[in-house]
Amino acid sequence: MSIRLTSSLILSLALTTSACSSPMKTPDIKQNPHPKTRYEITVTINDAPGPFDSVAGVVHYMVENDRCVPLTPISGATLAPEKNFPITFTRVSDNVYKGTIYADLLQDEDYYGLGVCHWAVNTMWATLKVKGVDFSPAMDLKEIVSQKPTPTYFVKADYFNTDKERSAFGTTNRSLFQTESSTDIFSMTLSAKEDFQ
Repeated sequence: MSIRLTSSLILSLALTTSACSSPMKTPDIKQNPHPKTRYEITVTINDAPGPFDSVAGVVHYMVENDRCVPLTPISGATLAPEKNFPITFTRVSDNVYKGTIYADLLQDEDYYGLGVCHWAVNTMWATLKVKGVDFSPAMDLKEIVSQKPTPTYFVKADYFNTDKERSAFGTTNRSLFQTESSTDIFSMTLSAKEDFQ
């Protein structure tokens, strides 16, 4: 009797552990067939030491209401779905590039049977490359919606230090460079303009 009960408990525990360790279902994330909330993103380069080899970008989306997402097995954490999409930037002049993002690009839907998941832009960033060095100014949703220009400052020496692949450090806080000469700094300003369609 005792052996049978112990065997049953072991079997039950094994089945429970197996169920808990199974990965959470990845939802079939759909794009909105008719997105309307459009933003034109402008990258303006000021006082850079030279041209850039390429200019590209990424917009990062996240589900903003995590109650629509089931708890992760074992850890019990809620991992909201995320999705990245590329941004194509077009050269307007030597120092200005423009691209487009849609705030409502992804379809709000009940992906897990726990209620409708609502997607929102989390952040977007541009990546300007010089050989192996990446300069990546970014804007979050609040900055995009406010349509207020967001400058990011970089040290010019990073433009020439191309010995290895890396990301150059930039900051939106200009005062951090007070000890530097103003001629040793350049900036990249991101701005968003709402354009409903």
